[in-house]
Amino acid sequence: MRQPHEYIRGGTAKLLTLFRPATGEVRASAVRRAPNAVLHPWLQHEVLQILAELPEPAPSSNAPGSPTDWATWLGHVPSEPLPPLRMLLVWDNLAGHLSTSIVTWLFAHGVMPLYTPLSGSWLNMAESVQRIICGRALNGQHPQRAAQVMNWLEDTVAGWNANPTPFVWDGKRRERRIRAKRRRLGGSAAILQHQLIAA
Repeated sequence: MRQPHEYIRGGTAKLLTLFRPATGEVRASAVRRAPNAVLHPWLQHEVLQILAELPEPAPSSNAPGSPTDWATWLGHVPSEPLPPLRMLLVWDNLAGHLSTSIVTWLFAHGVMPLYTPLSGSWLNMAESVQRIICGRALNGQHPQRAAQVMNWLEDTVAGWNANPTPFVWDGKRRERRIRAKRRRLGGSAAILQHQLIAA
């Protein structure tokens, strides 16, 4: 990418991001580097805040076969008792995300990490919101220091969260799924609207 003549490379800035598609809420922090020593404490802090805002799980919420049953997500019954499942964390399969220390910590707090391949569809949503935030923060700007970029990114996140936009599954792939479902039903156009939404 060609840079304007005002561009000065003054360091690197990264944006640690947790994104909740259903509400559009973004939790983010701008950092210079993102090794496990930076990422894991930040993630633990944010996850604890999210869990504190969630209602306490109902006693029956861990019923076998329910979406909050650990075995449903693990594919087997856990060998040791785990706390009630309270949250799903979708992220990619980078080596740091697979470390025993962070996975054990997540399990102990009722969080199930779900790993998706790089460029997986769920991650595309997080990357989409990051592109929006970075574009808004840097459009027309010519930063000279990484600290400027970091401040602008965090200010833009605060602005986004003042009026967040929920992300929904839509687009060409969803349309293809709807057409395929209609074909399976014999091509009839007489399909209830709620059936299409569930497609």
